[in-house]
Amino acid sequence: MYDVAFAPCGDYEYARVRAALDDAVARTTDLSWLRPGMTVAVKVNLITFAHPDRAATTHPAVVRAVCEMLTERGAQVAVGDSPGGIFTAPYVERVYAACGLTELGFPLNRDFTEVHVSDGAGKVCREFDCTAWLEKADAVVDVCKLKTHGMMTLTAGVKNLFGAVPGTKKPEYHFRYPNPADFADMLIDICEHIAPRLTVCDAVTAMEGNGPTAGAPRQVGYLAVSENPHALDKCLADLIGLPAERTPTLAAAQARGLLPESLTVFGQPAPIPDYDIPAGGGLLFEGRGGVFGKLRSAVMGRALTARPALTADKCVSCRKCAEVCPAGAIDMAAGRPKIDRKKCIRCFCCQEFCPQGALYVHRSAVARLLSGSR
Repeated sequence: MYDVAFAPCGDYEYARVRAALDDAVARTTDLSWLRPGMTVAVKVNLITFAHPDRAATTHPAVVRAVCEMLTERGAQVAVGDSPGGIFTAPYVERVYAACGLTELGFPLNRDFTEVHVSDGAGKVCREFDCTAWLEKADAVVDVCKLKTHGMMTLTAGVKNLFGAVPGTKKPEYHFRYPNPADFADMLIDICEHIAPRLTVCDAVTAMEGNGPTAGAPRQVGYLAVSENPHALDKCLADLIGLPAERTPTLAAAQARGLLPESLTVFGQPAPIPDYDIPAGGGLLFEGRGGVFGKLRSAVMGRALTARPALTADKCVSCRKCAEVCPAGAIDMAAGRPKIDRKKCIRCFCCQEFCPQGALYVHRSAVARLLSGSR
């Protein structure tokens, strides 16, 4: 068996999607963990009210293929997510409809309760609030979307499981873990607790640029599958030309021994040379001791750290950025967001949830030069 498998899939015609899924799954797992009658939570990416053509959410054809594969083996499935709004039936039902899932033909999660989880195995996050439907399931299958991300540079298998945290509570975790490295470790703690039995990535039409919601669709043409979400993310990062050291979740996974030193990969595509990758969290710069070392670290850190910035002509004064900011760093001035840089924790929630894509990740010219990024 391979650690990761890629299967070509040029579009979302259902027969083609199902054939690609079956091929990739057969090369990575025998699904021996599946038992007739077990409940399987199919955790998709439903970050926002977005038609599937926008490439912000998992395409319903991929979700349908995964559900059929599981139910054919006797599983009882429920499809769901906790998007970035209130985790209630009226709100989530609207997201289901917008993302094309209401006509899926498989049960959607309608358990909107929460549980508080304690897990002593976590590195930085040993307890968190979790959507109960994931905790109650016998197994979780992670069905993610390949996208770039303002803070984490990549969102795929590991980042998708942040959806275990109920929607309106997500900003609290951004505030608790404002450093990208700590936030990455928190994501890995949640991923390791959820422990998906299988991760499937919709990389047929992915997203590049100002992701995870306002980027541009990019035809990639693959489904990717693995039992190890960290291994899958590593191969997806390789595909879009993203070094592991620029991907906080991959750097953390490597440090924690969650990535095998060598991976066996079936059908690894050649890297895409011009994939538009956002600036991300900035370069790491540490001073070396003493007052001057600390001063140099502070100055360089300020110069090299990415920050949210506004494209004014795209802003429609909806106030969403001010509403979601966990640090309370945004006020509206003359109908436009004004960011208090002293309060800003650079979590990029404003960029992530701006419905117009008016906010983006800005990186200084010095940082772009030193990292070799665009």
